[in-house]
This record gives sequence, structure tokens and C-alpha cells, in this order.
Amino acid sequence: MNGDSITTRLDILTGSKSPVGEFAARPLLRKRKKFRWKKAAYKRRVLKLRKKSDPLEGAPQAQGIVLEKVGIESKQPNSAIRKAVRIQLSKNGKQITAFIPGDGGLKYIDEHDTVLIEGIGGAQGGPVGDLPGVSWKVIKVNGVGLESLIYGRKEKPIR
Repeated sequence: MNGDSITTRLDILTGSKSPVGEFAARPLLRKRKKFRWKKAAYKRRVLKLRKKSDPLEGAPQAQGIVLEKVGIESKQPNSAIRKAVRIQLSKNGKQITAFIPGDGGLKYIDEHDTVLIEGIGGAQGGPVGDLPGVSWKVIKVNGVGLESLIYGRKEKPIR
């Protein structure tokens, strides 16, 4: 038998003249594609898990109603009670904890007030400094900026 007949027989079996060996390009590409799903970062990115687990659903800000005022103890080595509020978001009903910035900001927020929150600015959208699990801060109360309430520039509207 000459070399041509072997090639012909292989072509008949595979139905193609492309290489089908273990280290040919096509099988290697197929294998890489399959094993990409083993990598956690790839899986999270493709399935958009960060956006799905985010209470704000990818939005930069969200509105909610204050359920209660809470004090959160700061992480070691600091020792303080950080003022925060539990909020129920209007868009999806999820409950989150938001930090109240500024000195004496807590006295301008009451239960059942409407507040606007945004990210607190931690690394990769996470918490900041010694606040465990708090990734959001209050920026407006009943449509008025919290900063202007604290500095006495505006008064809180009665609802």
C-alpha cells in the first residue's frame, strides 16, 4: 500500500481533510472553550452574577423607605458606633443597610422617610474602611440633600 491510500481511507472515515489529531488547532480550541467554565472569574462575568446579586441592579443610585435606625460597631482596631439606617428599596423590595455621613446626620432622618442612596465608594463597589458589610450611603432625605440639612442651608420638608 502506498501513502495515498491511507490518507484516502482516513478522509473517508472523518469526512474531512482537516487535521483531527489530539494537538490540532480545532480540538484544542474546543477543549479551551469547555474548560473556561472551570474558572470562577469567567463564569461570574459571563453569567453576569455581580449585577444579579447587586440590590441596586447595576444602577448608580436608588430610592427607598427607612425601616429603622441602627448603630453599627466599627471593625478593629477602631471603636465607635457608626450611624446607619435599614432601607427597603422601592424598585425591588430588597432591604439594605446604608451609612449616614456627616456629624449629626441621624437626627434629620426619621422612620418612613424617603431616602436616596448611592455607593459608598469602596474597592470594587464594596464597603469602606471599618464599616463591615455597608456599601451604601444616604445622600438625600425627602428630596433634600443631607449635607444641606446638616449645614443648615435647607429645612427638611414635612411629609
